[in-house]
Amino acid sequence: MNIELMLTAIVHTVYGRLRRFAPIDAERDRGAVSLEQVLWFVAAGVAVAVIAGILWGKIKTEANKSIQAPTAP
Repeated sequence: MNIELMLTAIVHTVYGRLRRFAPIDAERDRGAVSLEQVLWFVAAGVAVAVIAGILWGKIKTEANKSIQAPTAP
């Protein structure tokens, strides 16, 4: 599993979906932070949360597997 590739894909997917709801006009945007920057930040945050959830699930599954207790020789 390539986490960097998956993170990039999720960021772009979320950003694309958010952009549909917020028309961006870069010529008139004179604020310190543009709407596009906010959307990228939100998309990156969602992507990190999704990947963290996937990794947490895998770690929890491995931790819950029955482990055989060591025995004395």
